[in-house]
Amino acid sequence: MVLPPRASLGPYKIIEQLGAGGMGEVYLGEDTRLGRKVVEQSAAFPGEQRTV
Repeated sequence: MVLPPRASLGPYKIIEQLGAGGMGEVYLGEDTRLGRKVVEQSAAFPGEQRTV
């Protein structure tokens, strides 16, 4: 699941994708409540089709 820039996950906004691999994707985001940058990981699940 690739998230587009500026997508929201709860109080977090995605800024950009930092990387992807067999375990999932890693994104740079922003916690809109605290105004801080955060790193978010989206995990891959067994059997999930992945295109990297």
